[in-house]
Amino acid sequence: MVKIAFFETKDYDKAAFAPYEKAGETEFIFFETKLTEMTADLAKGCDAVCVFVNDNVSAAVIDKLYEYGVKIIALRCAGFNNVDVRHAYGKIHVVRVPAYSPYAVAEHTMALLLTSIRRIHKAYIR
Repeated sequence: MVKIAFFETKDYDKAAFAPYEKAGETEFIFFETKLTEMTADLAKGCDAVCVFVNDNVSAAVIDKLYEYGVKIIALRCAGFNNVDVRHAYGKIHVVRVPAYSPYAVAEHTMALLLTSIRRIHKAYIR
């Protein structure tokens, strides 16, 4: 059975990933806390960890995860500046989202512009 620890999860993360959990094959463990050197112990017995942008995947964290038998660090984001990739090389595989959709970025930019121009944020507060 493959066990995967998800760190810094919200309800929408659980709702998105839970349907892919297969009884007897995979087990997902969701933690609301961020991955740090102090919380890395939560990944004991897991084959992989799935982290987000604010998790700290430093050399010390990587060493702990490697000691616990973790084989993969998966990022739920495109950026990987929070991961010591050089230190992980040869120990743990690091995978990430390859890129953001340029269409999604453009759509979000337009939504922010419309929100600002129409003062939707101020109307929402009323």
